[in-house]
Amino acid sequence: MKLIKELALGSAKNGKITVGTLVEPYGPNSDSVVSIAISLNSTSTDPDWKVHIPKDNIDDVIAALVEAKKEL
Repeated sequence: MKLIKELALGSAKNGKITVGTLVEPYGPNSDSVVSIAISLNSTSTDPDWKVHIPKDNIDDVIAALVEAKKEL
């Protein structure tokens, strides 16, 4: 994974959010994705949650996150 940014997780004292890109994550010729991982403990090497977002869906996911933020 190519690391893009690591952020402190606001709801956990030692947590982190990691954003990166993965090339061919599902084998040869599979499409690259953005990977977002959440770890409740920043020293953990295995995230508690992660999601892979295909390039074609990134703008829609960002728009949905903006809408969700308004509801909080």
